[in-house]
Amino acid sequence: MLPQTENKVHPQREVEELKHRKESGIDGAVSCYRKLLIGTGMKETESEPRLVHSVALGMAMPAQSLSLSPSFQRYTFTHWVKENISRKECCFFEKDIRGDACKCGHPKNEHAEAAIKPEDYAGESWSRDRHIHQAPTDAFGDISFGGVGQKSGKYARVSTDTSPEILYRLLTEQWKLSPPNLLISVTGGAKNFYLKAGLKNMFHRGLIKVAQTTGAWIITGGTHTGVMKHVGQAVRDYALSSSMHSQIVAIGVATWGVIHNRDALVHPEGCFPAHYLMDTNGQGRLSCLDNNHTHFLLVDDGTHGRYGVEIELRSHLEKCISGKRLGIKESGVTIPVVCVVLDGGPGTLNTIYNAMLNDTPCVILEGSGRIADVIAQVSGMPISRVTIGLIHQLMKKFFGQECENFPHPKIIEWTKKIQDIIRMPHLLTIFRVGEDSHGDVDVAILQALLKASRHIESLGMASWKRQLELAIGWNRVDIAETEIFTEESQWKSSDLHWAMFSALVSDRPQFVSLLLENGVSLWDFLLEEETLSELYKQLPNGFFLHKLAKRVHGAHRSRRRAFGIRARTRRGQGETISLTFVSDEVRHLLGNFTQHLYPPPTMTYHFNMSLDETSVSTLSKIDSDSQTPIREDRAEAHRDPGRDLFLWAIVQNNKGLADIAWEQCRDCMTAALAASKILKTMAEEGSDADEGEAMLELADHYEKQAIGVFSECHTNDGERAQKLLVRVSHSWGKTTCLRLALEADDKSFVAQSGVQALLTQIWCGELSVDNPVWRVLLCMVFFPLIYTGFLVFRRDELIHKDAAKNKEMKTVESVTGSTLRTNARVPLQRLKPLGRWSKLVGLYNSPQVKFYGNIVFYFAFLFLFAVVLMIDFQDLPSVGELLLYIWLFSLVCEEVRQLFHDPDGFGFRKKARMYIKELWNILDVLSIILFVIGLVFRLTKGLFYAGKVVLCIDFVVFCLRLMAIFTISRTLGPKIIIVRRMMMDMFFFMFLLSIWVVAYGVAKQGILIHNDNRLAWIVRGAVYEPYRIIFGDFPTNIDYAAFDIDSCTMNGSDPLKPKCPVLNENNTPAFPEWLTIIMLCIYLLFANILLLNLLIAIFNFTFQEVQDNTDRIWKFQRYELIKEYHSRPAAPPPFIIFSHLHLFIRGVVLRKPPIVYKEFKNELAQIEEEELLSWEALMKDRYLQSAQQEQSQSVERRILDTAQKVTSINDRLEREEEAGSAGTAIRLARLEEQVMQSSKALQWIIESLKSQGFSAKETQTPASASADETPDPLRSTSEKEDGFHVNCRQFHYPNTKLTRFPVPEEKVPWEVGFSSYMPTYYASEDGDEHVDGSEPEALNDYRNPGGRTGITGRGALRRLGPNLNVEVVLTRWRDSEGPVLEFLAFWDDNQGTLALPDGWADAADQLPATLKRSMGKKLYETINAKAPEGTKVFEGYVDDCRNTDNAWVETIVLNIHLPTTSQATMDINNMVVSSHDALQWQEVSGKARLSSNQRESLRQVAALHNRKF
Repeated sequence: MLPQTENKVHPQREVEELKHRKESGIDGAVSCYRKLLIGTGMKETESEPRLVHSVALGMAMPAQSLSLSPSFQRYTFTHWVKENISRKECCFFEKDIRGDACKCGHPKNEHAEAAIKPEDYAGESWSRDRHIHQAPTDAFGDISFGGVGQKSGKYARVSTDTSPEILYRLLTEQWKLSPPNLLISVTGGAKNFYLKAGLKNMFHRGLIKVAQTTGAWIITGGTHTGVMKHVGQAVRDYALSSSMHSQIVAIGVATWGVIHNRDALVHPEGCFPAHYLMDTNGQGRLSCLDNNHTHFLLVDDGTHGRYGVEIELRSHLEKCISGKRLGIKESGVTIPVVCVVLDGGPGTLNTIYNAMLNDTPCVILEGSGRIADVIAQVSGMPISRVTIGLIHQLMKKFFGQECENFPHPKIIEWTKKIQDIIRMPHLLTIFRVGEDSHGDVDVAILQALLKASRHIESLGMASWKRQLELAIGWNRVDIAETEIFTEESQWKSSDLHWAMFSALVSDRPQFVSLLLENGVSLWDFLLEEETLSELYKQLPNGFFLHKLAKRVHGAHRSRRRAFGIRARTRRGQGETISLTFVSDEVRHLLGNFTQHLYPPPTMTYHFNMSLDETSVSTLSKIDSDSQTPIREDRAEAHRDPGRDLFLWAIVQNNKGLADIAWEQCRDCMTAALAASKILKTMAEEGSDADEGEAMLELADHYEKQAIGVFSECHTNDGERAQKLLVRVSHSWGKTTCLRLALEADDKSFVAQSGVQALLTQIWCGELSVDNPVWRVLLCMVFFPLIYTGFLVFRRDELIHKDAAKNKEMKTVESVTGSTLRTNARVPLQRLKPLGRWSKLVGLYNSPQVKFYGNIVFYFAFLFLFAVVLMIDFQDLPSVGELLLYIWLFSLVCEEVRQLFHDPDGFGFRKKARMYIKELWNILDVLSIILFVIGLVFRLTKGLFYAGKVVLCIDFVVFCLRLMAIFTISRTLGPKIIIVRRMMMDMFFFMFLLSIWVVAYGVAKQGILIHNDNRLAWIVRGAVYEPYRIIFGDFPTNIDYAAFDIDSCTMNGSDPLKPKCPVLNENNTPAFPEWLTIIMLCIYLLFANILLLNLLIAIFNFTFQEVQDNTDRIWKFQRYELIKEYHSRPAAPPPFIIFSHLHLFIRGVVLRKPPIVYKEFKNELAQIEEEELLSWEALMKDRYLQSAQQEQSQSVERRILDTAQKVTSINDRLEREEEAGSAGTAIRLARLEEQVMQSSKALQWIIESLKSQGFSAKETQTPASASADETPDPLRSTSEKEDGFHVNCRQFHYPNTKLTRFPVPEEKVPWEVGFSSYMPTYYASEDGDEHVDGSEPEALNDYRNPGGRTGITGRGALRRLGPNLNVEVVLTRWRDSEGPVLEFLAFWDDNQGTLALPDGWADAADQLPATLKRSMGKKLYETINAKAPEGTKVFEGYVDDCRNTDNAWVETIVLNIHLPTTSQATMDINNMVVSSHDALQWQEVSGKARLSSNQRESLRQVAALHNRKF
């Protein structure tokens, strides 16, 4: 089937269009499509001169990036698949003797015509190597399984010769899979098998949990049978139960030739989608694909019906994936692989064995059946007890009748493999339901990987580092807590900095908390600015990164334009993100009233830019000495690493990391309010609605955090809490908490009682807040009353409070008799009462008094204005009118002063915007403009009356401005807010009402009046009269009965009368009366009843909605009024003109700085600030603790905890139930095993008695075995566990394709009979002159003293019998005191690692001659001269992988210790220095990177010198 195209544009034409758009200057097209064009084989027609920036600059402008249509994506995908992936097909048909099909398994009709030869063809016979050729694949695309849920996936038919790298690119680049953090290879039984319900649920839950939490890929066989079916069911259960959008990646690697209904997947151009039918009933010997897998790789070798084709390619793919880097780090840690085994047969045993040889850990589920249970039964046993008989017995038990078909040689081979498997316990994990401490399968899988990593002792600290990297990559903090951060591991802060960086960049909040708990210091972590810059470079794609990248790009362009620099055409370099750009962008988000968080460097052009060679010298001339003071200045500045990390988390809208960083902030309340401001600004400027909503939610969260901390502070100490509000924060741009809360529109924070108490205190000035209003008003008129104590001043309250505190302390000291508190008190400056002049100034400078004075004089201004308009408006301005003009001029001066008064440093633009936003300021400007217009008209003779009209209208505006006085009132202030909201509602209602008014009015006017050309009467009839009808003023001209011809004019000549309606011959109206009455009724129905009631309902809704928030809004808006009157001169208009004159002379003429008030912005001393911040941090901890307790005691939390406990109890009961039955079976098996051993022991006793001459009448028991197959029980019980060689019994002989004959542990000794032992003979061709030519006949003269090895002959060794190898260990002390022992190692080019000097020798007293070639003649002679002084550390047989039955390695380890001051040591040291690391001194420790045998030699040398290894 052909893929359906979604538009008519051909993909190739779309490519050309994209190129055209790219040439048109669309940024980002280059980075989006260059890879695409190269990957599809297309060539770019022109080079790109565009500078490519590093890090995030490629993601700078997502809005400008071009999208690809689905048809174009399919076209490019199809092109890529055909270029890179192939299939296999048979090109020669030869009929098989067992049927009509070809020997490849395919029927004749599936072969090409060229492949079918004539029946009498007598040429070559069919061969797989010659007659199966590659061809472009014809099966790929999307697969749809249909049925419930419409499950779908992706598939591709691939050849067995396909490169694993190509398959990995297919998965990640074409199928868009994220690289895995873990690869789980599930293997086991390919046929359906029974799995207990408890184990099945655990496997499903654990597998999906580990895949979901770690981002793992699951690889199986992909068919709907056996273990693959169980994996598919687990994926299905997750899809049904999970509400998350993440997808579990389950990759099925299956054999193409055994897939049932595979014809539906074939199409030369791909299927999008292919509809696949799962027919399990009719599949026969074939298999159906599992519909729960997400991706399929169908491996094709050109045959049909042959299973196991995919095994080799699957193994190569897993190995390829395991070699990829884990995550985004460049640490060298690769993607870990784990093998999970359920059930399985001999093939599964081979898979386990090969996986463990490749250092892949395996998790075997006990109870799943067959080979999994066999391995689980013998796991943990001594090797000597794992005998051929025991394995055969277990095979019978778990395989049943299937075991009868197993040949005895295979049993021996499997026994050997099982012994090798359990010999590697660090790679083997048995999951037992009842006895296992893992808890669940997911924990067992991850612990298995960590156990394998921990086993590599030579890595030392690197082993723990790798484990931690894996845990971070998996995002499993529980594993890190239990397995890594234990008492055994000791970490320094510097050791964990890389982990902290990785956890932050990978978004692992729990790991960040864990690392902070385990000693990571944020101060040390962010000590270098490069670390923070690197974090910003790793920001995820989002709003802030795009803005930052644009800023960097703009800076580059401006600098390039300033210096006339041309961009290079080559890629790979560019300007990087620095903290200067971050500071600029954060300042933009916070507001320009703040200062830079990160001060810019003094050198302007210190950037890493890609420029022409001709101009590099221009920007590279930077004095290195000049950078030192810059860094020192920054170090001396206020640094808060918690703030830096918190800001980094906030700009990416990351709540988890931000919460952790906020807890580390010193200035936490300011940080929370700054975060609220930043997030709200980003949400306002961003274009993504969902992202903006998330930002607003996070902003509300931090507003609540700030409220919680401030409430705790205010409850503990209100005075300190108020200091926190107006304290200048150096960490956040020298602004204050209160200013940030106002800029962020955090009404809830400002509405708190503590904030309002501060505002009230500022409102009252030097007066006490407890003074009644009437007393204040009375003292405003009769100010001498302030000297009588009629008004209370705040200074008097503080003095009284201090005196009461001193008196209380003296009372306590008199009772306790202790003067400790008195001596410990810091002497404070005693407050003095206010003087007479200070009290007078304090009274009239109080914002409260200024407000009341301005109200009184404003009423006087309105009274004077009204008198002038109604009584004293003469041709020439009177004295009162002139006074009115002077008064208005003072108001204009005050408005100008307010506009330019900028104590917060907003700048004129922002200040102007803030001024215009205020409704009352708009009314002020409007009233002044109208007054000026009226004044101009009034002074113009022809416009005198018009001027008075304008002034009358202006009087209305001035009266409306009077409402501002009620904003300070707690009762009326909120009501004004409601009125303003209702006015907005009425505006939209009037728009709706006007539709009906105009519709009815125009229709009525047109019916009644014919061709009236008087505009005033047209508007009156079409608009004014319909509007009056709403209020009950019904017209009389629509009814015949009320018509009066004298009330109108016939031709419209009378301007004072309306025009008469159309009349008939009887001089009565001719219009249809019934129509006008019906129209009036309909109009009244909609206008009076519907719309007016709608308006009432709108008002009611607005009132109910705003009523709950009016108090909060009023408290928020109260600040601006208080601040206005705080900065306002004391004299009210018109006397305020003198204050303005004074300010003008002071600021403009004398150029004195403005007076700085501390009420709204107070910069504390450093000691006082440190104490205040420490107290704030304590209050924050109390708040977080109380919030945590409140959350834990909530109903939702209790319900969740109860559900978890019930689930845990249920799981434990199920485990105990299954463990009981499993334990009984284990005890019975152990009892049966003991009976068998007792029987064998009795049989041995009988045989011993017979050999001593005692006759036995009994016949031999059937339980006894033949003499050559039964091991000596006494020998087996007395053998040491490591008594036999192991390395020389490995299946694969090194550097060859030979396989040893399997030799189980019990058959190693020559004394034990082994009748079926048939080893392979091997002798290499690279032996030297000492090889004996009669080797095959002389084999019986040499026997390996360690026992059988599975191969005979000389092997890869030099001669039969012992081959002497001498290892030279040169040691020295690092210094004269001798605390560190070192050894000399040389670089082995063959192995690619460091090694000890060694080689073959003919005698024990000779150094190997080969050392002369590897070490050099001079060094060889030096060591040879010291050889007689050496000490033999070891001499004897070595378990070498090259050993055979007739040739083996014997090693002499010679330690030559060199004195530090000897001439030989100096000569060797000189050679080490000049060797370019070919020779190295290494510390004698367990971390030395040597082979296992040489590590053992080094350990013995360390013991000789009493050094810890």
